[in-house]
Amino acid sequence: MIILHYSRTYILFLPSQGTPFNRLSQSLYSQPVLAHATHEHSACLHLQSLHCSNTREDPHDVEYIWRAISDTVKVMEYNSTLNRFTGYTPTGKHKAEQFNADPVVLASFQTSLHFFCKYYGALAYKAGLNSNVEPSVHLRSMTPHSDRHPSMLTCSVYKFYPKQIRVTWLRNGQEVTSNMTSSEELANGDWHYQIHSYLEYTPTPGEKISCMVEHASFTEPKILHWDMSLPESGRNKIAIGASGLVLGVVFAAAGLLYYNRRTTTGGGGE
Repeated sequence: MIILHYSRTYILFLPSQGTPFNRLSQSLYSQPVLAHATHEHSACLHLQSLHCSNTREDPHDVEYIWRAISDTVKVMEYNSTLNRFTGYTPTGKHKAEQFNADPVVLASFQTSLHFFCKYYGALAYKAGLNSNVEPSVHLRSMTPHSDRHPSMLTCSVYKFYPKQIRVTWLRNGQEVTSNMTSSEELANGDWHYQIHSYLEYTPTPGEKISCMVEHASFTEPKILHWDMSLPESGRNKIAIGASGLVLGVVFAAAGLLYYNRRTTTGGGGE
C-alpha cells in the first residue's frame, strides 16, 4: 500500500520556562514537503510537528497528527481521527484536558486538517499518481490447461500503473485471435497491477511467437520473442513420436527380414 506522508515542522525559539503552545516565532518550512517521517530537530528547545498520513486511494481520507515537543520530549498530541488531544507530561495532560473541553480549539484543528492535509495531500496524491510506472514482462513455457494443444506460453506483466494495459500475442508478426486467455488486471494492493495472458498452440518449426505489451509507460510497444523454435514440452512430444516411428520401422524391417528368411529356407527344402 502506498503511503503519502506530508510533514511540516516548526521550531519555537522560546525561553525555557515557555510552553510549546505559544505563538510561533519562526517557521523553518514555509512550503509543504513530502517525507516518510516527521522531521526531527533534537537540538531545538521547542517544536511543533504537523503530520498527515494517507494509506488509501482516496486522497481525502487522511489523518492529521499534531505534536508538541519540548527538549525532545513529546508533551502533547492531537489526532484528527479521534478529534482529541492526548497529554504525555503533567503540563501536556493539563493542556490536553483544557483543549478537549474547548470547541473553538477543536474546530481550529479540524480546519488545519482540511488545509494542511486534504488540500496539500490531494496535490501530492495527483502528483504521485500522474507518473507512469513501467512494468516488467516475463515470457515462459507452461503445462497446457487443456489437451487441445501440446504447448502453452504465459506472458506475465508485473507492477505497472496506470491500470490500463493491452497484452496481445503475435505469430510470425500477425496478431493471434484464438486459443488465448487472459486474466483481469489484478491489483497488488499498492496501487500497482499485474496481468497474465496464456497462449495454447501446436509448435511449428521456424515460426516466431511473441508477446506484445502496450502501456502508457512505454514510448512504443514492448515485444518479447519466444527465442526457442520449439518449447521443451513440444520437443519432448515430437521426440517421443519420432522414437516410436523409428522403433516401428525397426520392428517392421526385422519382421520383413525374418519372413524373407523363412520363405527362402522353406523354398530350398522343397
